[in-house]
Amino acid sequence: MSSTPATDQPCCGSFPPAVLRPAELPSFGRGGARTIPLVTRAVGAEVFLTGQTLFEGGAGIPLHTHNCPESVTVLEGDAVVEIDGTEHHVTRFDTTYVAAGPPHRFRNASATEPMRILWIYASVDATRTLVETGVTARVDAEHTEPSTPRA
Repeated sequence: MSSTPATDQPCCGSFPPAVLRPAELPSFGRGGARTIPLVTRAVGAEVFLTGQTLFEGGAGIPLHTHNCPESVTVLEGDAVVEIDGTEHHVTRFDTTYVAAGPPHRFRNASATEPMRILWIYASVDATRTLVETGVTARVDAEHTEPSTPRA
């Protein structure tokens, strides 16, 4: 047990509060999916990243790994998540937690209805490594080319 006394000091630097409205923020295309970054370095994040990804009917993202833990909550629709070779059907408000390392991916379980997830990475320096190619990129680097405006 630590003998360090509790303190009211924040764990990180200070930054102004923010209200983030996904409908008013740019989205970034990833095939049949669009990502909306929310809590990022741009708003002062120093510990974690959050955002939403919207999947068109039948769309999915490739199998990948991360260098930090990730939690995903389904906000809308039905999904199939593959984690370390096992598929799970998930629906609204179901939440996943994947440690750094295991390969995983999400796909929309519906061919016609949209699906939306909220993702949280346990590091502002989160990376994604595509299993098929071995290419690694920072998650926040994926947010550079806005897609077409959302409806």
